[in-house]
Amino acid sequence: MCRAGELGEISVDDLSHQGEGIGRLGTEVVFVPGGLPGDRLRIRLVRRHKGHWSGEIAGIISPSPDRRRSPCILADHCGGCSLQPLDDRAQTRWKAQQVLQTLQRIAGLEAPVRPILAASAPLGYRNRAIIPLERNADGILRAGYYRRGSHRIVNLNRCPVLDARIDDLIQPLKQELEASDWPIDRHGGGGLRHLALRVGQATGEVLITLVSADRDLPGLEAMANAWIARWPEVVGVCLNLQDQPTNRLLGEHTLTVAGRPWLEEGFAGLRYRIGADTFFQVNTGQAEAVLPSLLEALADGSDHGPRELVDAYCGIGTFSLPLAQRGWRIHGLEQHAPSVELARSNAALNGLEGMAQFECTTVAHVLGERLQPHVEAVAAPYLFVDPPRRGLEPNALAAIETARPARIAYLSCDPATLARDLGHLTGTGTYELLWLQPIDFFPNTSHVECLAALRRR
Repeated sequence: MCRAGELGEISVDDLSHQGEGIGRLGTEVVFVPGGLPGDRLRIRLVRRHKGHWSGEIAGIISPSPDRRRSPCILADHCGGCSLQPLDDRAQTRWKAQQVLQTLQRIAGLEAPVRPILAASAPLGYRNRAIIPLERNADGILRAGYYRRGSHRIVNLNRCPVLDARIDDLIQPLKQELEASDWPIDRHGGGGLRHLALRVGQATGEVLITLVSADRDLPGLEAMANAWIARWPEVVGVCLNLQDQPTNRLLGEHTLTVAGRPWLEEGFAGLRYRIGADTFFQVNTGQAEAVLPSLLEALADGSDHGPRELVDAYCGIGTFSLPLAQRGWRIHGLEQHAPSVELARSNAALNGLEGMAQFECTTVAHVLGERLQPHVEAVAAPYLFVDPPRRGLEPNALAAIETARPARIAYLSCDPATLARDLGHLTGTGTYELLWLQPIDFFPNTSHVECLAALRRR
């Protein structure tokens, strides 16, 4: 019987969904962070879980042919990018395989899975960062992502997956916050919790947001104005209030301390305003690259004039507005009120308010009614869904089954919940899955997104 602390040798055969190497020590399955398929490792057993052990690398006996030197010096400790030691091509191969296997295992589907849409820039692609903060016993401020499997911060001054324009701000902002003597408690005890940075990749505009449990930050306004004067690219400084002792990153209320509460971004030839607390795809370039596939997923070869599209979980209108520009009549549904306000503002900013309307509501409650036709000669609106990681709610699935839109495009950030929902929609015989397009929005991590195209039978 294996025991914690025991040493052994394993060959890594696969990766878990979190990007951990999987191998066997005798009859025991072992998950090893940092292990790669093809590695022969000396490992130390750490903890017994239901069905497997977790382990740690004690030494690399022979490396995988796909192993490389990580681009980040903190990659062996930081939990943010679990696949950095894996070659870029091997990463995309594994992600495509994960999508195919998940679809087959959960839904039993054999639909065509297209070659993965790889990112053109595996580093410097993230337009947003939310970085946890803490002060040690000596009053020194630490900022960084969590160590794998813990809530211990790995202190950093740079992060190579971030856009360089926000990456360059981390160290000087840490120094400013350390000198402030503001309390820092990310567990809800009062004071600062996170530093959030966002950049418009097409415009270079930057928003700085401090996440705090309260407003008691003396001198914040003067400091915020000094930041705007020091860095011309910084167009606004905000304070987000999150006083709950939970892992939730942002609270419901965001205050403007200096400048403006939004930055401008260019996307698909349009102008967008993006707030400190509103959702926008983290990889702007990959989001733009999805548009041709999205248009293909909604095309049916017919030519019957303007078509209606319900965009469920529409956010600030990221994908709605490029479709509106191409003649689609958009009805966007989103429950986050600040996002809806910005979606309406973005429609007006681009002269598309006559083609796109946005409603602040819970998708599952109104989707069935909104899928009823509103334009003559249209059997039912088309549907685009981009739900959160948990996928579609049962009420939303039921509404789709009843309304039966002619085409559905489903953009997912979790292959498992996507497979579950596709299994439901196709299993009842209502829809046929035409194809699935994996997209690598997050190079160097284990995350993969997918766009599915469905046609009513």
